[in-house]
Amino acid sequence: MEYKARGIPVHYVEHGDGAPLLVLHGAGVDHREMVGAMEPIFSGIDDCRRFYPDLPGMGRTPAGTLDSADDVLDLLLAFIDGVIGGGKFRLMGHSAGAYYARAITGRRPEQVTGLALICPLGENVRNLPAHQVLHVSTDPRETLGPAEASVFRDYFVVQTQSMLERYKQYIVPALGLVDQEGLERIGQHWLFSSSPEAGPPYSSPVLIVTGRQDSTVGYAGHWDLLEHYPRATFAVLDRAGHALPHEQPGLTTALITEWLDRVREHRVGTGL
Repeated sequence: MEYKARGIPVHYVEHGDGAPLLVLHGAGVDHREMVGAMEPIFSGIDDCRRFYPDLPGMGRTPAGTLDSADDVLDLLLAFIDGVIGGGKFRLMGHSAGAYYARAITGRRPEQVTGLALICPLGENVRNLPAHQVLHVSTDPRETLGPAEASVFRDYFVVQTQSMLERYKQYIVPALGLVDQEGLERIGQHWLFSSSPEAGPPYSSPVLIVTGRQDSTVGYAGHWDLLEHYPRATFAVLDRAGHALPHEQPGLTTALITEWLDRVREHRVGTGL
């Protein structure tokens, strides 16, 4: 489906019925990576209407003339107003998508009933671990070109056949759709003009999940977010890099299911 927000056609897919959940993917891919990682979890959950948009410059959503994170945020808020409406919704993001999710929550804290951040991109990256492959049982060069195989080796810390199949199904198709010029233009101004956590502490349930071997955004700097999110669960998962939802699906399922339970309980308890 497609919705024109601020003059840009935003492509998205929708699954399920019930209370809305907006899911934002990271940089360099499109909605399919999060669909592949999250639908096995959400498809068995009642009352969950999932929206997966392609972020600008990726998938089938053009970057247009957007040239900053603030521009992308404004587009996402317009998309929310047009597709989800003025009602309440839950929000999840991976990597850069988590950075935008933080900003959306900062702008709309009363509308967002729960926030989940997976390997979130942040301003305070520190103690970044070197890329470390923990398990290898497949060679991507047997079925992929040199460039795609290189991305796989640099992205996954668990390089099994099942990880390779996930990569080929959910990530490779998006690589050729990236508007590199558009992303580079936006990336020159990737910091928001004001911090997503500049306002009062966000009081609804939050989940922050990081990978111990994540060489892209690390795990240490995310601890700084906890003061702003007093209802946050913070987890650092071993055997997980930036592809954490794929590499640790069992723990990801358990943590997200528990987060959803906390969101429902909070809404009932507070009458939201």
